[in-house]
Amino acid sequence: MTTRRLGATGPEVGALGLGCMGMSGMYGPADDDESVATILAAVDAGMTLLDTGDFYGMGHNELLVGRALRQLDRDAVTVSVKFGALRDAVGGWGGFDARPAALRNFLAYSLVRLGTDHVDIYRPARLDPAVPVEDTIGAIAEQVKAGLVRHIGLSEVGPETIRRAAAVHPICDLQIEYSVLSRGIEDEILATCRELGIAITAYGVLSRGLIAGTGPSGHSGDFRAHSPRFQGANLDHNLGLVERLRPVAERHNVSVAQLAIAWVAAAGPDVIPLVGMRRRSRVDDALAAVAVTLSEQDLADVDRTVPAGSAAGGRYEGAQLAALDSERPAER
Repeated sequence: MTTRRLGATGPEVGALGLGCMGMSGMYGPADDDESVATILAAVDAGMTLLDTGDFYGMGHNELLVGRALRQLDRDAVTVSVKFGALRDAVGGWGGFDARPAALRNFLAYSLVRLGTDHVDIYRPARLDPAVPVEDTIGAIAEQVKAGLVRHIGLSEVGPETIRRAAAVHPICDLQIEYSVLSRGIEDEILATCRELGIAITAYGVLSRGLIAGTGPSGHSGDFRAHSPRFQGANLDHNLGLVERLRPVAERHNVSVAQLAIAWVAAAGPDVIPLVGMRRRSRVDDALAAVAVTLSEQDLADVDRTVPAGSAAGGRYEGAQLAALDSERPAER
């Protein structure tokens, strides 16, 4: 697999990253042994960027990644950790905490669960409205100086916050949802990141399975059951949009899901798609997708058949979407 650099200051990683969230119950039950085997297979295939969060399964996901790390050359992988989301014992959400004292605590626990002496990229999962972003980034910068963190990233924040954060310490990448059905970053966020030399690590490239034709598993822990894009008429409309992509996919003898991954990868060398998977069998499909080269005609056809803003329903439910800094209109 080819590599891409995470911004002007970040590490080189595989052109496709592995999203590990789904291994810890967010889409329903998963098999731990198969999840670890999937991480090992992905890294062996060149997917060297592993994305996790300390709140995925209340630490469960970091323990899984830690199991895999014990079987890998630690220097050959880049581990990205999000922090700050608060959970309770039954999986409920309790807000967000990005205070300097809190992040030092979160990081200490992450290092133990991962079984490593450093995190390659550390990032607040969301903007904490009660804490200036300068305070949060400054506190992570202290951990960089201490050798516990190598690089600083951001997640789901808008242009103003990106600029404020980058003024404190170099930012290697912004993690944010980006797909054929979620193109909000094209308005201002992508241009801001490129101006500042910040890469995009794009999650949700398959719209949480929607582009692959899958929906809620029926398990109580699968948050897609409450996602507006998977509800009623919205789901029917969105599946219709996905079907419109099939002729372009067929030109390259790939599935619509593989086309969607290739489309994100085609956005530029500073965009690294994160593909979530829980089974080794999906690794080869992902590799085939990133190998697809889309022509200008292909890209134009995607824009024509599924234009920006055509998806029905928000990418999160209303209250969560309203709380995202990345969704706030830029100040003029």
